[in-house]
Amino acid sequence: MSLHDKTVAEARRNIEQREQGYREKSLRMYPHVCGRCSREFAYPNLHLLTVHHRDHNHDNNPEDGSNWELLCVYCHDEEHSKHLTQSSFAHEKPIAIATSKAFAGLGDLLKGKK
Repeated sequence: MSLHDKTVAEARRNIEQREQGYREKSLRMYPHVCGRCSREFAYPNLHLLTVHHRDHNHDNNPEDGSNWELLCVYCHDEEHSKHLTQSSFAHEKPIAIATSKAFAGLGDLLKGKK
């Protein structure tokens, strides 16, 4: 196993350990219902219920659970897609509004007028 593979494997283990801590706590704190679509979850499909960090900081895990909400995997993906879209547009310059008329005079040209 290369150094890169070992590093990636270790990082994944650390993430899984961290997630298990707050995931287990949040599942004990909150009803097993998606906070967005209100879908209910039981033991057989509980793996489809995820912990979403409201501030998108996975290291912010207060013991009272105030930064967590339970979301199904579909709503969780939607929330992160929305967040990525908003943050990517936040740093862009405003789009310039066209002031010229691209087809001005086209009608006259088509009629053979100059």
